[in-house]
Amino acid sequence: MTASGADGTVGPVEPVPAHAAQHRATIADVARRAGVGAGTVSRVLNGGARVSETTRRRVLAVIDELDYRPSQAARNLSLGTTSTVGVVVPFFTHASAVERLRGLVPVLTGGAYDFVLFDVETREHRNHHLDSLSRPGRIDGAVVVSLPLTDAEVTRFTRARIPLVLLDAAHPGVPHVVIDDVRGGRLATEHLIALGHWRIAFVGDPPTNPFDFTSSTDRRQGYHDALARAGIAARPEYVKEGSHDREVAFRLTEELLSLPEPPTAVFVASDTQALGVLEAARRHDVAVPGDLSVIGFDDIEVSRLVGLTTVRQPLQDSGARAGALLLQLLEGGTAPAETLLPLEVVFRETTAPPPTARSGRATSGRGARR
Repeated sequence: MTASGADGTVGPVEPVPAHAAQHRATIADVARRAGVGAGTVSRVLNGGARVSETTRRRVLAVIDELDYRPSQAARNLSLGTTSTVGVVVPFFTHASAVERLRGLVPVLTGGAYDFVLFDVETREHRNHHLDSLSRPGRIDGAVVVSLPLTDAEVTRFTRARIPLVLLDAAHPGVPHVVIDDVRGGRLATEHLIALGHWRIAFVGDPPTNPFDFTSSTDRRQGYHDALARAGIAARPEYVKEGSHDREVAFRLTEELLSLPEPPTAVFVASDTQALGVLEAARRHDVAVPGDLSVIGFDDIEVSRLVGLTTVRQPLQDSGARAGALLLQLLEGGTAPAETLLPLEVVFRETTAPPPTARSGRATSGRGARR
């Protein structure tokens, strides 16, 4: 029996080894059986053009005969792909990050891609992961969550031809899925104002941080905008900022409650921090919402359990949207520059009109108005 080689020549075909049915066939077995080189088999598998039609048919017949199944890793290597997506997430055990991953992961794995999660706990982690992933051959695509990228970092991904999507962060040169944090801050504060509050505090993150996070600062801007629109004078002593931590929020709330004229309501930049605010109020026998209304931001799962009024952002949906955009790019398509997701106030049990029967608190609150 004979078979055509890659160059159209004809050569002998070796018989099937006696042990062929007893082990998983390799590319060498296929090449030996078809009387061609392993490179020719590889070109057939990968759709290469430098193979005659006669040889292609013969190799495919042997592949079917031996039930040969190529190693995915080897196939990816020959195609210059990895079938792997890198996902960079700061503090991935935080509730909001977990919610986003719940939406993102099924989309990626459903698209036949494995994913590798890169946790970021320090600025050094951030820089190392972004530098490593933007090198050619490491991954096929990337989703970066909550971390703003510099122009130079975006350029590195572009030069390496690695599709990139940002989630909860924006860059003009990269498709991104975001919310309007300033508007979210306004919604939260306007909710409290509509209930009749005038002495409204804000608890959030400091504007300067190692990761250049901007969400808390933007939400604070929305808080100030809403106060100004309502003609309420901003009070510097009502703005408390510290690291994104429930215990820190607890301490900051204690400072607010110890003021000569404490607030009747608090807008908190995240639900995680809002839990610290609620704990401090409980520790100091301040009734919520009777004496102090509290509204958070995110609508993480625990918020529903404690009845927290909050600004809901679609965390899982944002992850799913980012994953779908990346798959579009990986398949050679295009993606919109920005996907802006909706926000809404979820009115639960921690907000109510201000008290009217305790030391004239409601009327004294109106004294803060311009």
